[in-house]
Amino acid sequence: MTSSPLSGGSSGTGQPPAFIQRTGLFAMAAVCGLAVANIYYNQPMIGIIEAEFEQPEITRLIPTATQLGYALGLFFLLPVGDIVERRRLIVGQFLLLAVALVGAALATSAWVLVAASLAVGASASVAQQIVPLSATLSDPARRGRAIGTVMAGLLSGILLSRTLSGFVGEHLGWRDMFWVGVPLALVSAGLMRRVLPVLSPHTPMAYGRALRSLANLWMRHRELRAAALVQACLFGSFSAFWTILALYLAGPNFGLGADVAGLFGVLGVVGVAAAPIAGKLSDKYNPRVTVWAGVALCIFAWGAAGSFAAIAALIIAVIVMDFGFQIALISNQHIVYSLAQAARGRLNTILMTGMFLGGAAGSALSTYAWAVGGWGGVSILGVGLAVAALAVMAVHRPKAA
Repeated sequence: MTSSPLSGGSSGTGQPPAFIQRTGLFAMAAVCGLAVANIYYNQPMIGIIEAEFEQPEITRLIPTATQLGYALGLFFLLPVGDIVERRRLIVGQFLLLAVALVGAALATSAWVLVAASLAVGASASVAQQIVPLSATLSDPARRGRAIGTVMAGLLSGILLSRTLSGFVGEHLGWRDMFWVGVPLALVSAGLMRRVLPVLSPHTPMAYGRALRSLANLWMRHRELRAAALVQACLFGSFSAFWTILALYLAGPNFGLGADVAGLFGVLGVVGVAAAPIAGKLSDKYNPRVTVWAGVALCIFAWGAAGSFAAIAALIIAVIVMDFGFQIALISNQHIVYSLAQAARGRLNTILMTGMFLGGAAGSALSTYAWAVGGWGGVSILGVGLAVAALAVMAVHRPKAA
């Protein structure tokens, strides 16, 4: 059995014998970022892909297909983490991700690329196998900070993926970006095999029973329902912004290429500082208050982006929106992971499936809003989804403050 960076040895029991050290936590954070980055590589490159296949009505489905695949992976694969040995599952998913990326790089038609994108999204859901594991391997008193650290890596991957793919797509070609992703997935598989301890499942049960238990968890936990719906609305708003941003920047107002659109991801990394900050705050204070603050920041960001056709306004919007979205997400994760330790994988299934279904819907609706109303229409959509998150929170107030 390989050793792992815990403060003690690994175990085959359902509980870790010691809490994970910072080096192991940082490795988990880095790998989360590398995994989730794969579902965003295509966004800055949509215009380049359209130019090759000349089927814009199909190629514009690629971001939606990728996020839909991620949601399917969350729903059907995350529950497996509660019922099988998680390290083996994580390594296996990274290997499948490498295969899916090869399929995308070799796509011969727009429809083949859509199908490969669905597979990439499903296998990239391995990132969400790692996030709840960080809660399991951390000291309960520092759980929020541990989640925040891993989520900072994940969110950095989301944002920097656009910068990397925009540059590679513009100067080398979109296929090369998917080829770059293959060795990154393989390296991630090897790193997780080295770093993670072997842990037996918390809840040995049949796969079908684990899936059926999702409905019971949804009905039992009011906080889970609120968190899933809020994150669905917020991620729909977030995805609408990033799905259309490259097209908006390439339009007559700015005339900028995919590489410049990708650079906006670097700006978003400023907001990644919110992840560990939110984790610390949710350890110390009521995380529900932090969720409200995050939603309010997202609404402010859309106000700036939609009101001014200026690069400065977009810069402000990117930083503030990413900051607000991350604060809300980390706080909701802290709430959800505290509900039932033995069911963290399935709780994460519900939270993240809802969130990424919202993201897929936001991407799809944004293409329609763009076609009908341009950037103004997309801005109205983004604000509306963020306001819907506020409405969900108002309806799902806790029974006892």
